[in-house]
Amino acid sequence: MPKVEIELKLEQLAQALNALSPGELETLELLLNPELKEELQRRRKEAREELAQGKALSEEELFAPE
Repeated sequence: MPKVEIELKLEQLAQALNALSPGELETLELLLNPELKEELQRRRKEAREELAQGKALSEEELFAPE
């Protein structure tokens, strides 16, 4: 991955972080703490198992129009 350097004041950094979506914040957290990758892998495995057992909504059910 190419290296990028930027200069920001602390207030600018805070504003940028505040503007992140929940998904972007989660991605940033995973990048900053690689130990969380194991937790994410565990959650994905559990989610796949629940879906296979019919304990979770299918993708079609989840995104069905109301």
